Amino acid sequence: MDKNKVGAHIRAEAAKTVHAVISNGRSLDAALSRAEKQSKAADHSLLRLLCYGTLRYYFRLRGQLKFLLMRPLKAKDRVIESLLLVGMFQITDTRVPNHAAVSSAVEAARILGRPQHTKLINGVLRNFIRHCIGEKDPEDQESQLNHPQWLIKRLRKDWPDDWLEIIEANDNRGPMWLRINFNKVLTAEYLSLNALEGRLLCGFDHAIRLEKPMPVDALPGFLEGYVSVQDAAAQLSAPWLVGDGGKLILDACAAPGGKTGHLLEIMGPDAALTAIDSDPNRLVKVEETAARVGRDATIIVADSARPSEWWDGQYFDRILLDAPCSATGVIRRHPDIKILRRNDDIEVLAANQLRMLMGLWATLKPGGRLLYVTCSVLSEENEEVVQIFLDRHDDAKENRLLPNNNIRALMRKRQVGYQILPGTEDVDGFYYACLEKLCSKTNERHA
Repeated sequence: MDKNKVGAHIRAEAAKTVHAVISNGRSLDAALSRAEKQSKAADHSLLRLLCYGTLRYYFRLRGQLKFLLMRPLKAKDRVIESLLLVGMFQITDTRVPNHAAVSSAVEAARILGRPQHTKLINGVLRNFIRHCIGEKDPEDQESQLNHPQWLIKRLRKDWPDDWLEIIEANDNRGPMWLRINFNKVLTAEYLSLNALEGRLLCGFDHAIRLEKPMPVDALPGFLEGYVSVQDAAAQLSAPWLVGDGGKLILDACAAPGGKTGHLLEIMGPDAALTAIDSDPNRLVKVEETAARVGRDATIIVADSARPSEWWDGQYFDRILLDAPCSATGVIRRHPDIKILRRNDDIEVLAANQLRMLMGLWATLKPGGRLLYVTCSVLSEENEEVVQIFLDRHDDAKENRLLPNNNIRALMRKRQVGYQILPGTEDVDGFYYACLEKLCSKTNERHA
């Protein structure tokens, strides 16, 4: 097969993957997994570049495409719209020559079984090159800011002084952060031993930001548990929760296991960890992580909000609730979030987060701590949830003590808890609230 046809096959798979996200509502991870099974391993890097890039700039590209199409494509032809978006991304954001981007897109239409659209694709992409690169409708805020309108509105409301910086950070690619297992090697030692270029971040003892990303399976010592891939902001959870001890530890909503692994690495030798999640398929990753870092954990398929179905009555000293959320703090790593998430989702998510918090509180020992974490930047999922919980519980108070003073400048103090905004020190967006259970009888007040 000649080089042009190989390239066209990759563009066709990219178009099908993008189409699966924007038209069928599939996650990028799931759609890419399917696409990679249909393509050679050598093509995966380019395929991921095209899919991630097109979805990262989807709202901008979609706005530009409106200038070029005489009429919207029919629903049955939406895969061609995705192919056009992939071609436009190649033209504006990659080093592929313009003529190659156009010709490969035209050939990809044939591979997709749409030869009747080759003239349309050729004409639209050539007009894009001649006239429309960089042109956007000034009345189309979604195109201008490359975000959905509902999210722009929420960011402006919650972060009136920072919303534009958040939007800019969301459109950047996230760097590769590593977490070093101190039981096996020190952070600086890992860099020097393996001749890797990386940056350390003050206050994050286990974190390294690699100058150049690399495949996970190529990381020295990964299989032996020396190192894991985890954003630096997420690495605050374990030391915040168990840095000063704790024997019975619960990791609720544990999958896929990044924070579970960190807890296992730094908790005391006599501590026991229980990890639960409602998704049995995702719990497989938690089991693999525990085996890789060389520590045992009790792993249970369960709904954290229903302790009567899984809890044995032994109170936990520490609980980590990494609650399912909108993931609006990690858009730079998951650009499909901007497309898949809807405004109505936030109220539903917040209700579920409160339900989990209420359910887990009954399993916490008096004097124990629960760390509530999300990778969201939206108040409704963060401080509003925690404040409602505190208003209903006389036996709960916020513990405002940070795990170390070096991170104080990174944390934005909210009415309750702390927020890290995406892009600050090149880390992801995370919310943290540490709750302490008072040594008195629970007096729950229902609103």
